[in-house]
Amino acid sequence: MIFTKSCTFKETSSKMKYLIVLAAFCALALAAPAPDHDEHAEIVKLDSSVDHDGYHFEAETSDGTSFHEEGKLKEFPGDEHDHESHHAIIVHGSYSWKDHHDGKTYTVEYVADEKGFQPKGEHIKLN
Repeated sequence: MIFTKSCTFKETSSKMKYLIVLAAFCALALAAPAPDHDEHAEIVKLDSSVDHDGYHFEAETSDGTSFHEEGKLKEFPGDEHDHESHHAIIVHGSYSWKDHHDGKTYTVEYVADEKGFQPKGEHIKLN
């Protein structure tokens, strides 16, 4: 989570926009294993928006890979040690890709909040 204490809302909002776009592109690049064939995927859909309380990012490629993510700014009250409130971005989204070896499409849905990163998918084995 990203916590800020002393930044103004305008500074926080500006920093959040750059961080969100950077994180979204990194996540898209790492979301699925690279295919081991010669096909070059092209971006067929790319949509993003950022406003004062969150963001939305969505992308699809010609090889069937897709990525969707939304984040909302949430305020957490202070505690007994630090009475100032804190802000964090609560994220939920999904990504999917087609495995060219077995032909299956795999999807991971996730939430990232005060409880950490929580992925879910039929192919994910949890202990």
